[in-house]
Amino acid sequence: MTYIIAEPCLDIKDKACVDVCPVDCIYEGDRFLYINPDECVDCAACEPVCPVEAIYPLDQLPEEYEFYDAVNAEFFTEVTDLGTTPGGAAAVGAVAADHPVVAAKPRQTVGELS
Repeated sequence: MTYIIAEPCLDIKDKACVDVCPVDCIYEGDRFLYINPDECVDCAACEPVCPVEAIYPLDQLPEEYEFYDAVNAEFFTEVTDLGTTPGGAAAVGAVAADHPVVAAKPRQTVGELS
């Protein structure tokens, strides 16, 4: 099992999850954060610190967000050239790209963020 970041993270990118991740597996895209499923060790440290409750264990991902499992994985293999184990988000830095599903979403303004 791995953890998945879902739609509530869109345009928020609080990064509290990044700060607590012991294996540095949460990468920053342009408008969204992505958990690398091959680097996640299922420690659950990220889930309780997310201020918008956007992080779920795969087996508890709400039905309306199930496609974010593929969104997180495909960010590394199909959207970027990072590969399945790029070796840590800190070394990679922010990536000026997002999965097409994320990129197609309307941008949220500060008043719309919850």
